[in-house]
Amino acid sequence: MVLNRTWLSRALIALIACGLVSSCGLRRKKYENPITKDTQQPDKVLFDKAIKDIERGRYEVARLTLNTLINTYDTSEYLAKAKLAVADSWYREGGAHGLAQAEAEYKDFILFYPTMEEAAESQYRICDIHYKQMEKPDRDQTQALRAEAECRQLLTQFPNSKFAPLAEQRMRDIQEVLAESEMRVGQFYNHKGSNPAAANRLNALVDQYPLYSGADEALWLEADSYSKMGTRFRAKAGEAYTRIVRDYPLSNYVEPAKKKLKEMELPIPEPDPVAYNRMKYELENRKTPGLLSRSFGIFRSRPDVSMAAKSGTPAMTPPRPTIPASVPAPAASSGFTGDVTVSTPTDTTALDTKPDARQVLPGQQQQSNQPAAASNEPLPTNQTYKPKKQKKSKKQKQTEQAPAQTSTTAPVASGVAQGAPNSESAKP
Repeated sequence: MVLNRTWLSRALIALIACGLVSSCGLRRKKYENPITKDTQQPDKVLFDKAIKDIERGRYEVARLTLNTLINTYDTSEYLAKAKLAVADSWYREGGAHGLAQAEAEYKDFILFYPTMEEAAESQYRICDIHYKQMEKPDRDQTQALRAEAECRQLLTQFPNSKFAPLAEQRMRDIQEVLAESEMRVGQFYNHKGSNPAAANRLNALVDQYPLYSGADEALWLEADSYSKMGTRFRAKAGEAYTRIVRDYPLSNYVEPAKKKLKEMELPIPEPDPVAYNRMKYELENRKTPGLLSRSFGIFRSRPDVSMAAKSGTPAMTPPRPTIPASVPAPAASSGFTGDVTVSTPTDTTALDTKPDARQVLPGQQQQSNQPAAASNEPLPTNQTYKPKKQKKSKKQKQTEQAPAQTSTTAPVASGVAQGAPNSESAKP
């Protein structure tokens, strides 16, 4: 029994010592981009010394050594590797300051050495810097948008790199978080009764992120919002139900969507075989978070990307703001095409000579993107204004009651005045 206690105490001491060694940075982590050439050149000796310091966590000392190499041997063949090692030292050091310095160093490396194989790795590290700082869907999405832009830059600039598949999966994870953020906004608008805003958000969500794991639910809520906006949006609701049946054939909303289409007397489409195979692959390869992960998920700052897609091409265009379907389109006779832009006017007489775009000229019928049969219906709004009933003060109540009292006494007084000849004073 004493021997067991002795071995147990020794094991605990060994574990504590290993933890202290790891926390102090004494554990050696191998560098990813070493130079294997065996030579005793001074610049190579400096580079090897800096790499050993990086592996042991002595980042400041390593950067001093690498800067000595860069400034002293400006024609060295290891100059590019030294600049990359400086960026890697900041990346390994971590922290807000370290990651910001690492991003700047990686961008400088790509600018000076765009054709090297390590340029694609540097771009992937930049994407990874912002990926590690992503917040949950209900938080600020600035880092997620930056990570998406940097991964898109890698796929555009280095499409044949070995880091391209990794960046593509990173984009699927990032877009899952961005789509979930938009989904929560759309659910809030739908629950609140702001149907035009909900339909606009959810429609843009599915168009921008079709690989989102909850795209079928987003289409269902979109159709529900359009159904509450009146008969003129009946076609929009039917289109959303159709997309559920066609593009998400294994969804739980397929049968309710078919029932809705049958009630609306609209054709039921056949499921897309490509979408069917993709959705089947996603369901078979999706990893469900365990009980421990779900229990401690609320304490993590990182978002959960376990539901992100594992196949399919992510969206390669940045999201753009959309116009709700309840907003009338400009008249075709006005000749307007494109986007609305703002610029400083140079012609001061434009307001006097050009017609007002807000007015409809006589003889022209204002056109919109809605059917003519439902043009008489009022356009739906996000909120209905209901004025609050203000409590009346005592003075206001007294002033309201005063006219009522005078009105009741006036006929009596007038009756006495008019009936004076018939009174007792008029008798002989």
